Amino acid sequence: MEIPVIVAVLVVLFASLKIVQEYERGVIFFLGRCTGVRGPGLIVLIPFLEVMRKVQLRTITMGIPSQKIITKDNVSIDIAAVAYYHLVDPMKSVVAIDDVYSAVNQISQTTVRNVVGQFTLDQLLSQTTEINKQIQKVIDTHTEPWGAQVTAVEIKDIALPDNMQRAMAKEAEAERERRAKVVAAEGEFQSAQKLAEAADVISAHPVALQLRTLQTMAEISVEKNSTIIFPAQFMTTVQEAMKMISGDSKK
Repeated sequence: MEIPVIVAVLVVLFASLKIVQEYERGVIFFLGRCTGVRGPGLIVLIPFLEVMRKVQLRTITMGIPSQKIITKDNVSIDIAAVAYYHLVDPMKSVVAIDDVYSAVNQISQTTVRNVVGQFTLDQLLSQTTEINKQIQKVIDTHTEPWGAQVTAVEIKDIALPDNMQRAMAKEAEAERERRAKVVAAEGEFQSAQKLAEAADVISAHPVALQLRTLQTMAEISVEKNSTIIFPAQFMTTVQEAMKMISGDSKK
């Protein structure tokens, strides 16, 4: 008779011992009333009177499934996102709501759809960081009474219709062509400026044109390994120009 009693006592004793990990907390209920939070470590419960429900405090990564959304400029897109949150008040997460994890998931999907629908496609593609912060702020407002805090929300995939992808590709190609034409036009403008400056110099010093011609002819003869014969009058003019330059340098 004593052995069954001892066994029963040991079973009840072991059942009243609970281990709570470092990343967990135990919400204690005494006769149905929430009395507090315990942990981490070894927890001793009053048999048949106290019940403990564990929750974890680690950051939870929650995927927000892809959903079809109409943007402000009436473009239909599919968006998938991911949210990161953790519990900051274990008691609220158990007492205030039935399933905090499912609730955060549902409110996240709804918030992504509502917030994204307020922006145009161009804004969505160019202001992703600001939109992520706005989504995170709205979700966090809803989850605060549940003892959960959303730390970040990231839009990870934006699927566009095929016709929209083709239109954007054409637009990007047209933009590249426009930039190439602008660069070419700027090059031609700078070249024209240099030619105008050279023309001014030549008009002020006519001999400079003949010297330039002589230099060009010399370069051609070196490249093609040929001999160029200049008219005597041309060489006389060149010699006079060289004397003039030499005289100017001595002064």
